[in-house]
Amino acid sequence: MHSINHLFTPEQRASLRGDTPTPLYHQLFSLLKTRILNGTFSYGDRLPTEEQLSQAFGVSRITAKRAMDELSAGGLVARQRGRGTHVVYRYRPNPLDVPLVGVLEEIETMAANSTAVILESAKQVPPQQVRDELGLADGETALHLRRVRQCDGARFGYYESWTRGVPAPDDLATLAATPRLTYFRERGLGMTHVTQTLSAIAASEEVAALMDMAAGAPMLQMVRRTYDRAVGEQLVDLLTIKYNPDYFQYQLDVELG
Repeated sequence: MHSINHLFTPEQRASLRGDTPTPLYHQLFSLLKTRILNGTFSYGDRLPTEEQLSQAFGVSRITAKRAMDELSAGGLVARQRGRGTHVVYRYRPNPLDVPLVGVLEEIETMAANSTAVILESAKQVPPQQVRDELGLADGETALHLRRVRQCDGARFGYYESWTRGVPAPDDLATLAATPRLTYFRERGLGMTHVTQTLSAIAASEEVAALMDMAAGAPMLQMVRRTYDRAVGEQLVDLLTIKYNPDYFQYQLDVELG
């Protein structure tokens, strides 16, 4: 069994907070789940006891037990009285097979190989910065869409976008079943090219709760801007994606001359 001191830094052991919307047991569950999924805990490893977790993270035994029970319910560990809790998840690197076959095609490929959970879809007035980028007048609306995408039950990406010139769907199931760009093209949105920016960020409490991660955990962020040259290089879609790096890697192969 690994020593807790070798698994979690002092800052992480002090990171559980009771003043957030995310329950303490779920914060602890997310920390342990991350280390199981990324292979820190290997198949067959024995996890720390409820008492050890309780002391290390400053929570009650009930909180520690609830976190371990959630791991068990998720099929990640097996619990047996007298023998402790052991990992039954077998680590698999890159569990999502998402080939990059071009900038626009990559989004649709990922959508085709996963399912979407629609959190919000409505025409709204965007924040000032988004209005400026989309070239919207004060009070003008854009389609605001928030989703999480998952594959085999693992939530790997949080998507938030603002899009000008397209209507909100009458039925959210339409967007859950149809790739976003396909939906836009079918409704006449012109899209000719994109730019994208990659960066590393820390998960906010809201996003962490939606993604089954710990608040403050590292995420890979991609901001993708889609333009239409036919209307003077107009930005028509602003998409921000926050990836759980445990499930997604962005790889480029470059030939050196």
